[in-house]
Amino acid sequence: MSTKLTKIINHWVPKNSKVIDFGCGEGSLLSELIETKDVLGYGVEISDSKIEKCIEKGVPVIKHDIDSGIDQFIQSGFDLSIMARSIQCLKDPKLALNNMLQLSKRCVVTLPNLGYWSCRINLAFGKMPVTPELPSSWYETENIHLCTIRDFENLCSNENIYIKDRIYLNKNGRQGNLASLSPNFLAVEGVYLLEK
Repeated sequence: MSTKLTKIINHWVPKNSKVIDFGCGEGSLLSELIETKDVLGYGVEISDSKIEKCIEKGVPVIKHDIDSGIDQFIQSGFDLSIMARSIQCLKDPKLALNNMLQLSKRCVVTLPNLGYWSCRINLAFGKMPVTPELPSSWYETENIHLCTIRDFENLCSNENIYIKDRIYLNKNGRQGNLASLSPNFLAVEGVYLLEK
């Protein structure tokens, strides 16, 4: 995860809160939050090699396939749940999103935008896009539910999920004026703080 994205998420995390990070990868974000915000943080990851990296960083991590359900975490009293660059890899993103907002007061979700102009050009020429945010070829990707910024925001509206804050990132991974002006076309990634 980029340093810029970590800073954005860090800004939304209250000090001394209880946080769970679904699809935590190598634990970089949680490690940062534990160090700078004194959070009680837990990671959920499926990859053994990434779990080893979490352990090396001192990040508490549980091996679990998010697709098999996250409802067992609901009684744990989390203040914030995070799913950065993972929701599009799930079999049922809508269910996961609603479950996240049952197990925590707020959640942070980030996702690549398939509506980004260069993705549209690739699709217009009959090819699946390969970008820094979508780096794998169609036959290697873990992404099974790609969507646009508009698709995701419509899902939130349909599910009565309130978008408390949103940041649209440009190709440099920064919040850009152009990306904010026309996010569905000019943002490469959406970053959301959600509550129900």
